[in-house]
Amino acid sequence: MAGIDLNSDLGESLGAWRMGDDAAMLAVVSSANVACGFHAGDPAGILATLKSARANNVTVGAHVSYPDLTGFGRRNMDVASADLVADVIYQIGALKGLAAAAGTDVRYVKPHGALYNTIAHDARQGDDVIAAILEIDPTLVLVGLAGSPLLARARERGLTVVAEAFADRAYTPQGELVSRREKGAVLHDPQVVAARMLRLVQEGVIEAIDGSLTRVQADSICVHGDSPGAVDMARELRRQLEQSGVTIRSFIDAGSAPSA
Repeated sequence: MAGIDLNSDLGESLGAWRMGDDAAMLAVVSSANVACGFHAGDPAGILATLKSARANNVTVGAHVSYPDLTGFGRRNMDVASADLVADVIYQIGALKGLAAAAGTDVRYVKPHGALYNTIAHDARQGDDVIAAILEIDPTLVLVGLAGSPLLARARERGLTVVAEAFADRAYTPQGELVSRREKGAVLHDPQVVAARMLRLVQEGVIEAIDGSLTRVQADSICVHGDSPGAVDMARELRRQLEQSGVTIRSFIDAGSAPSA
């Protein structure tokens, strides 16, 4: 059976504010989306996470965001193109510097929160993120929502793309993520989450919030590092996948396969 990448959003602690358990999560996942300071993360904490990622042979990606520390990057912003391009370049560059000091490399970009959701369908902001990646390092892989128009546009511009599914989020029948403002949008039961993702890998479908099945083709599965019980969820997910013969490996190691 084909393998799958497991990723998590890490490096999000800020000063005395602790977010998630990066050390424990890095022993489970194969890729780490590391905060770049715009939605979360401070330099010392980000550097520590990068060093831990290197020690665990975990692939590192830049988790770029709108400039929104107060809202944890989850508030929509109408950012001018020149600013958005520069913001993304700035964040990737900062993480590249810290990664070099940690003895590792930034291999991909995964936008965070509201930016991630907006560019999935907003052509203007999506093209800005694509342009920023092409300007700073066109070898970087772009991770985006499975089935979103963003992936096709990025691929047309020459970027390698990876389609992503979310283990701990509910889906609409159309294959979109249910808004966090709605009841049942975030899943917490490790057994339920693991079973859903095993079915995704084996059958290419996810049960939507209304009970129907929606088809999702994904190369990577995300478990949010800030969710309650995130590490236990990730461990159970990995256990069930490996028990069923699914190999856990970074999409970089596997050779990033474009997805629609």
